[in-house]
Parts: sequence; C-alpha cells; structure tokens
Amino acid sequence: MDPQVIAAMARWPDVPDVYGWLSLSERGEWRLHPQGDALLPEHCVPDALSAGEAITSPAILQFMNRNYAADAAGQWYFQNGPQRVYVRLDAAPYIVHTVQDATSSRLRTHTGHDVASVSAWWLDDSGKLYALTDLGPALISGRDLADLLARLRLADGTSLLEALDSGLTDEQLIQWTGENTTAPLRFCSASEVAAILDFVPCPALSRIAS
Repeated sequence: MDPQVIAAMARWPDVPDVYGWLSLSERGEWRLHPQGDALLPEHCVPDALSAGEAITSPAILQFMNRNYAADAAGQWYFQNGPQRVYVRLDAAPYIVHTVQDATSSRLRTHTGHDVASVSAWWLDDSGKLYALTDLGPALISGRDLADLLARLRLADGTSLLEALDSGLTDEQLIQWTGENTTAPLRFCSASEVAAILDFVPCPALSRIAS
C-alpha cells in the first residue's frame, strides 16, 4: 500500500467506508458504478449484474492495483486515501493470466503481481479453474485456461487436460510444468467457490439491503 495512503488513513481514521461503487469483472477489469448500484440485492445475482463503466486511466489503474487488500471478513476493497471502497467480485479477488518468457511460465494477477505459489486448485462445474495462491484466491483467466490446463500434470506425468477429457472426477495431486511442488486439485460447484476460497463476492450486502 502506498505510504501516502497509509498516512492518510492515520490522519483521517473515521472516514466512512463506501459500498456499491466498484466491481472487479471476471476478466480482471476494474469497473465504476456511478449510480452506486453494484451491490443492490438484485445485482448480486449473476444474471442481473450491473456492468458498470470500465476504468481505463493507466495512472488510476496502477494506483488501485497498489492499494487493493482484504479485511478480516474476506471482503476486498480499494483503499482510496483514507477511505475504503469495497469491491463486488464477479469471480474472485484476483484474476490471473499465464506469462511466458524465454525460460519460464508463471501466473500474474490483474494487479501485476507474480504468483509465487499455489497451495490448492479447484475446478467448478462450469469449467472454471480457481487457485489458492500466496496472494489470495484467484480465477484463471478464461483466455489462458486451456494453456494452463495443458501445463498442469498428474503425478504420472499425464496432462491434466487429457485426464479431464477422459472423465477425471477424483481429487488429484497436480504439478505445474517447471515447478517442483504439487498441490491438490479438487472439484466443486460454482455456488461453493466463494465459501471454499473464503472471500465475499458482495461486501456488506446486508447493510445495503437494510
């Protein structure tokens, strides 16, 4: 978190939190909701999400990415100076992409941080792949999913993608190509993801509804 933000929090500790103005899309896009409608009850139903407006300023995006965190309840927020702006999560706290260079392949979050480790993977019944990373819960970006599945291997060296095509449904230990550690892959329903990965998709919804 930026030093000036930390200083502002100390100087003005009683600034009220803000809800309903910001969301993070499944593609890792920060989106503004000028009507404050991101967290209305009907908008926390997946088929009725308020899309909001894309935030495109590079300077603002970098500032948001540097000052993004979670509270003790698993609610994620952007610390805008002394004020917390809570975020509706359309998929997960982080959206990660695969990054390939001459010597390695790695995962990088929508905030620009490289993932150091993955302790568990979950594949839901809609075909989305989630990871519990050292940075927090993450969804693998849809555009990178096939590439990553091809790089994940079972203990016997079989490609996870091939195993899934053959009907794999049991928990497995899997390894990411190029890494020396393994982590379990588990299966779940889409409705269980937030509870399993311990994050709140719609922060303070009860407060908005009351």
